[in-house]
Amino acid sequence: MNDCAVLETSQSHFVAPLIGSIISTSLVALSLFAVDWRMALATLWVLPVAFAIVAFSARVQEGFSRHSMKARMDCEESVQEFLEAMKDLRSNNAAGSYLDELNQKVRAMERRAIISEFGTAAFVVSASLILKLGLASVALLGSVLLMNGTLSVPAFLLFLFAASRLYDPLEVSLQNLAAIIATRSNIERMNEILNCPIQTGSERLTNQGCDIVFDHVGFSYDDGEEVLHDVSFTAHQGQVTALVGPSGGGKTTAVRLAARFWDAAHGKITIGGMDVSRADPESLLSLYSIVFQDVTLFDNTILENIRIGKKDATDEEVLNAARMANCTEFALRLPEGWNTRIGENGCRLSGGERQRISIARAFLKNAPIVLLDEATASLDVENETAIQSALSRLIKDKTVIVIAHRMRTVAGADKIIVLRDGTVAEQGTPGELMRKNGIYAHMAALQAEGQEWNLLI
Repeated sequence: MNDCAVLETSQSHFVAPLIGSIISTSLVALSLFAVDWRMALATLWVLPVAFAIVAFSARVQEGFSRHSMKARMDCEESVQEFLEAMKDLRSNNAAGSYLDELNQKVRAMERRAIISEFGTAAFVVSASLILKLGLASVALLGSVLLMNGTLSVPAFLLFLFAASRLYDPLEVSLQNLAAIIATRSNIERMNEILNCPIQTGSERLTNQGCDIVFDHVGFSYDDGEEVLHDVSFTAHQGQVTALVGPSGGGKTTAVRLAARFWDAAHGKITIGGMDVSRADPESLLSLYSIVFQDVTLFDNTILENIRIGKKDATDEEVLNAARMANCTEFALRLPEGWNTRIGENGCRLSGGERQRISIARAFLKNAPIVLLDEATASLDVENETAIQSALSRLIKDKTVIVIAHRMRTVAGADKIIVLRDGTVAEQGTPGELMRKNGIYAHMAALQAEGQEWNLLI
């Protein structure tokens, strides 16, 4: 947002005056040469020198801007983090120490801003001093030519007047040029977004059925650390495939690769024989209903938040999806019922209520592939049972991939894929994996022990 504001100010307030001053100065220069070329040179020689000084400051200004930008970002991120984590900081008596660190970052940002301003000013002031020499050179050369009789008094006065009126506006132009140069770091940051590769593909989907096949898939994030390595499995249509395993094993990454949120670095992912990397992302996502672990809601009514799943849905269709997701109970308690605005990101609702709205979107979209990332993690036991019953109706005859940490959630799955350290450690039916007595069986045993744990007083 700050980069956009800086570039808008630069384009609307600095570029146009700079171009205007260049044009007007060029016209004045031609006129002066027409009167006397010697005096014109004495008047104008300072201009390229002054502008060159400011232009050569680009590399220095870029360094100042980078450090200043980093200090600003550190400060702004800490302010946002403090506001979001205030509850946790205060509950741990850590608000005071965090504020001390925040104050240090504010001071660091101020120091970097002052250094940056002084660094820029050093070049601009130096260039302005050079401009002042132009008036001296006009007076000196004009006096010599006047005494030699090769320059008339009116012409001498003309050049003195032109020099005195020419340099003051150019000082403002030098400042504008320095400000434009200083926007290079902002432009580079904006270009990082604009130059990101755009996913493209055919809008015509050619899949035959909805079997999802991972064929030796590998993937790494920008930091280079490999998240998935040589992952191969098949999620069949009409079956529930569960992804389980330790945290950080790559379960969520695998699901998002299937929906082409990113493209696999190695291997291939297909849906009904169609390579997802060759399909248009928007067209491809029409095949998916996704319930994320982190729910995003909008400051709108409950009905409109659910209607995102299908924009042209009628109120009756939305209400039916909401009832299937067990939203009726809490919606009717709100002041305006279904038409109650739920605040920024659903802040007026509990975690379980927000997640039920997300599930209602999936019911409304009714796509042939369902991806569930800890879909019932924030629900109480009663609502979890109700939602699981509704999900059973939703997933009928569809391709379903479920991510879950509770073993009882995936006990009825048709196939289980155990991901550990980015690789497929085990796969098979729940019964087969229990008999194998491997990672899955060990996780199930640990959770069974945990259910018997009691708080000792």
